[in-house]
Amino acid sequence: MGIATLGLYSQAIILFAALALFTSFIMLAQARMMRLIITFAWQGLLLAVVTVLVAIVSKHPHLYVSAALTFTLKVVLIPWLLYRLSVQLNMQYDAEAIEHPTLLLLGGVGLVIFSYFVAQSIIHLSGLATRNTIAVSIAIELLGMLLMCVRKSAVAQVIGFMSMESGIFFAAVVSTYGMPLIVELGVAFDVLVAAILFGVFFFHMSESFDSLDVDRLTRLSEVHETLFPSEEGGSEEERP
Repeated sequence: MGIATLGLYSQAIILFAALALFTSFIMLAQARMMRLIITFAWQGLLLAVVTVLVAIVSKHPHLYVSAALTFTLKVVLIPWLLYRLSVQLNMQYDAEAIEHPTLLLLGGVGLVIFSYFVAQSIIHLSGLATRNTIAVSIAIELLGMLLMCVRKSAVAQVIGFMSMESGIFFAAVVSTYGMPLIVELGVAFDVLVAAILFGVFFFHMSESFDSLDVDRLTRLSEVHETLFPSEEGGSEEERP
């Protein structure tokens, strides 16, 4: 079954899912914080549109509520919170140096290929639209994890975490037509609380280190171990 044989809405689902995956690559290569936040908001908007299309195709009304929650959290509230935090911390125009961007994007392409390889296990259990969108959702999760691993800024790592959550939500929407509404409300509340807690963490980290570079935490730990060796080791050295 080819894409041309699918209905209009199913083709639109594949198109918007591909655009959401494209935003993951943009976030992976985006150095400036403000543009990273805007790209994350665009990804949330595309996921909300896909959820609406799935609701139309599957005739599951509760998916409209899921789309509204996604739009409210991922397009409006969380990007606004991140923007306010970046302004208050005076980092909205900061640019983070990305080491080996070409290799980073090639690694992202490899993760997408791996995602389609994993999705082949359901090739006989679903239609073409579902198979492609599940592969895209897995790729969004893996690219979000890659973003967390390679970026040093705490804000960029939080956006990677939120992108992973978007991939999980997307997989639930396209594979099972959404979770029970009470579960989705609970997840939405957890995500909102996590965003607020991350904001508090940003302020404490900025006040303590005058930076949101998480590498400084690692260097601080190494210096602490150098200056203050463990008491057990010290006591052993003092023994005759």
